[in-house]
Parts: sequence; structure tokens; C-alpha cells
Amino acid sequence: MEVVILPTAEQGGKLVADIIASALRTPGTIGLATGSSPLLAYRELIRRHREEGLSFSGAQAFLLDEYVGLPFGHEQSYRQVIRRELTDHVDIDPAAVHSPDGSGDDPLSAAEAYEKALVAAGPVRVQVLGIGANGHVGFNEPGSSLSSTTRIKTLTEQTRQDNARFFSSAEEVPRHVITQGLGTIRRAEHLVLTAVGEHKAAAVAAAVEGPLSASCPASILQWHQHATVVIDDAAAAQLHRADYYRYTFEHKLTGQGF
Repeated sequence: MEVVILPTAEQGGKLVADIIASALRTPGTIGLATGSSPLLAYRELIRRHREEGLSFSGAQAFLLDEYVGLPFGHEQSYRQVIRRELTDHVDIDPAAVHSPDGSGDDPLSAAEAYEKALVAAGPVRVQVLGIGANGHVGFNEPGSSLSSTTRIKTLTEQTRQDNARFFSSAEEVPRHVITQGLGTIRRAEHLVLTAVGEHKAAAVAAAVEGPLSASCPASILQWHQHATVVIDDAAAAQLHRADYYRYTFEHKLTGQGF
């Protein structure tokens, strides 16, 4: 695992955009997360598309998760959010943007179908991840199996409260989601977790320097062959080895890449 600590969230967004842009050089599959942490990277990708000709035309994109029970087209469904934040502003084929169907009558079957679609699309080249305050990635709440695949999960009340700001009230936040499992996420060739702000510092420290444990689902990155954590100074505040991570980044070999 490589931990990159940058002074500002904007610098982190540009680095995550660099990694995604590199994966887009040839046709393939990318994995996208919603939420606040990847937003700066997505804005930078949109800028590069408009000003520098970065193309998404050969890509397929798969979302990490989706709420269960929101009607199709609901503004807070992640299917709509990712279009609003990224894909409607670039040249990706709308039919190539995939998300679980949480609006139907059979979410269990929808979860199984989404897992099969991910397998059929081949390995995800780069999977973008955020991290919840309790250490969740995707919607794999603490206690999730480290080998789990796409399935239904029940959200913790903390997660529902954290997401209430996007709804009129906390009661409107769905209690269930379809999420890629930790085993599904781990199949990606490159995991890129991004986090900003002091409120994420404890979760980042647990994921990076704590034990590999279902109690902190994001710690699954420790078990991956190619994982990059991109954070700002505030999110790095509780890391014991922060000075070493900064030193390592400053002394990367020419051409070493990410």
C-alpha cells in the first residue's frame, strides 16, 4: 500500500485524476464512487475532457453501490448522482455507466445480476473508493465479510445520519443498499482510496495502520497487491507513520508511477 499525503484536497484530487486518466488511455473498465471525497478528482477529469481532450469513449464504468427503495431517477440515487457529478459532462456512452438496480421489486436478484455483470466486464482497472467515518468502503459496514460479493446490506444509523444532509430528513434515508462486497472490490487491479478532512482521520488511521479486520472494512486495502491512499494533511492527522509516507512520496524513483 502506498500512502500519499498532500497539503490540500485540491492536490489530492489532481493526483486521483492522474491515475484515472492513465487507465483511460486504452479501453477498459473503471470503478466509480460517489460521495464528497472523489468530487475534486471528478471536476478535474471534466476540466481535462473539456480543455485537454481527455476521452472516456472507450470506457465502461461501474458504481460501487445503490440505495434500495428509491424510485428510478430519484435525484439522490447514486445512478443520478454520478451522472450529475461526472458522466453527463464527458463523452462516455450513457449505456456504459452501470449501477445496481435498487428500485425494483427484487433487490436480491438485482445484486446477483450486478455481480455477474462485473465479472463479465472483466477486471476493473482502477476502483475509486471513499471511506466512511466508521471505516466502511462502498456500503460494507463494520462486520462485513472480507471475502463478500455484491449483496444487500443494512446501513448503520451512523451512516444514515451521515447521509441525511442529502435528504430532507434522516427518515428519508433508505435503510438498505446494494453494494459491491469487499471480495468484489478486491478483484480490481488498482484500488485508489481518497479522503479529505479531519473527520476522516480516525477511519484513515484504522484502515492504514490498524489490523486487517472486518471491524474496519477499509483495512482490506492492506491485503491488496496494488492500493493507493490519497489524503490531505487533515485526514492524515492520526497516522503514526505520516513522516515516512511523506518521505517516501518525495523520493519516488523516476518512472515509478502509482
